[in-house]
Amino acid sequence: MIDHVGFGVSDYERSKGFYGRALAPLGIELLMEPIPQVGGFGSEGKPYFWISGDRPVQEGLHVAFDCDSRDPVDAFHAAALAAGGTDNGPPRPRPIYHEHYYGAYVLDPDGNNIEAVCHRPV
Repeated sequence: MIDHVGFGVSDYERSKGFYGRALAPLGIELLMEPIPQVGGFGSEGKPYFWISGDRPVQEGLHVAFDCDSRDPVDAFHAAALAAGGTDNGPPRPRPIYHEHYYGAYVLDPDGNNIEAVCHRPV
């Protein structure tokens, strides 16, 4: 199991705003900024998704957030687009992965593929 993930962003304030809005429907929020240009998003008091404006930006990252039902997947996609993300795959079943896979993909401001996914039956 992965405990946390972190990566560099080209514009910390822009990415902080994007993720604050995009992840809110998943119950994920900015929990701490221990030093300038570093923010930890998470839930239940634990940051597990970190962005940093003082690290090199990498291209092509893919991060997926697990959801308990399909509704948060839909809400994430809408919120991420409203926050300035680029559609990279609307919410829908994706049986290529497995029978109950339901996911949505959005590119963040740096072009990273951010996904919300539900693996449970309807």
